[in-house]
Amino acid sequence: MKTSTGTDETTKSTKSGVQQPKPRTIHSCNFRYAGRLSNENARALTAQHEKFAVNVTNSLELYLGASLRFKLLTLEQKPIQDYVGGMAPNNYLLPCASNLMESNFLMEMDIALIFPIIDLLLGGEGTALVQERETTEIEERIMQSVSNIIVREVERSWGALNLSLTPGHCIKPAMIQQVFQKNEKLVLLMFEMSMGTTTGPFNIVLPASFVGFLLRHLKASQSKKTSSHRLFRNPSLRERILDCDFVLAADITQMRVLVKDLIDLKPGTILKMKAPVKNPGSLTVEDVEIFEARPVRNGTRKAAQLLARSQEPAAIKE
Repeated sequence: MKTSTGTDETTKSTKSGVQQPKPRTIHSCNFRYAGRLSNENARALTAQHEKFAVNVTNSLELYLGASLRFKLLTLEQKPIQDYVGGMAPNNYLLPCASNLMESNFLMEMDIALIFPIIDLLLGGEGTALVQERETTEIEERIMQSVSNIIVREVERSWGALNLSLTPGHCIKPAMIQQVFQKNEKLVLLMFEMSMGTTTGPFNIVLPASFVGFLLRHLKASQSKKTSSHRLFRNPSLRERILDCDFVLAADITQMRVLVKDLIDLKPGTILKMKAPVKNPGSLTVEDVEIFEARPVRNGTRKAAQLLARSQEPAAIKE
């Protein structure tokens, strides 16, 4: 009875033209992933740190005296719990403090890369360990010079901030909670480093609050560069050619000399050119005759007095 009545009422309301409410669509939401980077910001960070990877490669190859490959793979956003949960237990972790914000950033290097680097610094060939282990205090001190090079390249990459970074002491994964705030969202710049036969990950871990600060300053710096470029118009092709250098000479062209006269040349010899003194020479630009010219003196300098325009050179036939 109730069901049929409800159906009849629904049918009548539909026939009378009354619009029925649309059913609601409900989706699950994970609030830990709110506030993700936009595609534009992700591209800006990627472009910035691809240059950083090239600079690190050049600096470390020069310092270590060995070839290596260092490239940016991707960037990810993770809650701190997810990052700590997926971390290898023996990795090299170096926190760095900045002079601009209370937040720190973390440099993480795969333990498999540490020992080849130390071996190179001690005069070896960059041999990797067969079995991984934790680094000792002495090995961490040896790694400080390499860490400082990478930190300096980070400062260079973030030059728009006028940032100064101070490397701390290596920490264990359990101490990461002391570096970042509780429930902090992190941005991971994920690189890959290869040395010889050893390849491993290298990460720069940033708090999301610092990444926002970094992006704002990068965009402001970029806009300043763009506005400053607009103040100066691009020079025309003619103006750029006027600043070019050309080889110019005052010559007596089409002269013929016997080979035996050239063989007998020595300092002090006078070579007779068999050309009347009254005949002018030529002013040439890149071996092309432009003017007839007579050699003269302008004070203490040699000069050429232009007499007449030379004939236009004939067009080269293909």
